[in-house]
Amino acid sequence: MSIKNILVSQNAPRVLTQYNDVSEKFGVEFHFHPFFKIEPLSSREFRAQRIGLLDYTAIVFSSRHVIDAFFSLAEDLRVKIPETMKYFCTTEAVAMYLQKHIVYRKRKIFYGNGTPESVVALIGPKHKGEKFLIAMSDTSSSDAISKLFDAHHLDYSTGVFVKSVSRDLKELDLHTYDMIVFYNPADVNSLKENFPDFEQGSIKMVSYGRSIVHAMEDAGLRIDVKAPSPEAPSVAKAIELYLQSLS
Repeated sequence: MSIKNILVSQNAPRVLTQYNDVSEKFGVEFHFHPFFKIEPLSSREFRAQRIGLLDYTAIVFSSRHVIDAFFSLAEDLRVKIPETMKYFCTTEAVAMYLQKHIVYRKRKIFYGNGTPESVVALIGPKHKGEKFLIAMSDTSSSDAISKLFDAHHLDYSTGVFVKSVSRDLKELDLHTYDMIVFYNPADVNSLKENFPDFEQGSIKMVSYGRSIVHAMEDAGLRIDVKAPSPEAPSVAKAIELYLQSLS
């Protein structure tokens, strides 16, 4: 089977260089269409978790969506976040985004290199006495960071601030695509909601990330390409290697 049309379940990235290179090399066409959108929890949905924002002295953030939802919920709940609150972010970009909501002060904002290990390293002995709230989305897994927090005997809880909502995909004819790329368990949920009778057939499926693999397998989808890997750190590279193996 020749691969010509590839559906990527995300918005098109700002830089398309890698995808364009694959297109030119193999004559394939990439189509970008997000399968879900992120929405903040309502104050009622958040209250169901029985989380008191003022019970914590430090917050762990890993995304901009969660930051917006955190401060929006605080406002809705009429909770004034104290200036003494500390923020531990997975990356510098996430940390800098805090400026939208608070005055950026280095003494209370810390950022890692994108890994749970880097966040725990930031905490170290100096901040070990804080009570941490790990702010999450409904589809993100806390296993990796929770295990590290447990191993370092840190006082923490996890809380969901945003949810994934399936988009209407009825206008898409999935069988016009030879390959579909999934990134998030919410992609699979959206597929099932929009196309309950979907049969994969000859469509090749690409998984990116660990969390999506279990969701795809549970849905009975055959995974033909897995990424990232040492040889293929990106989706574009993984597809390039796969197409190369067919030629």
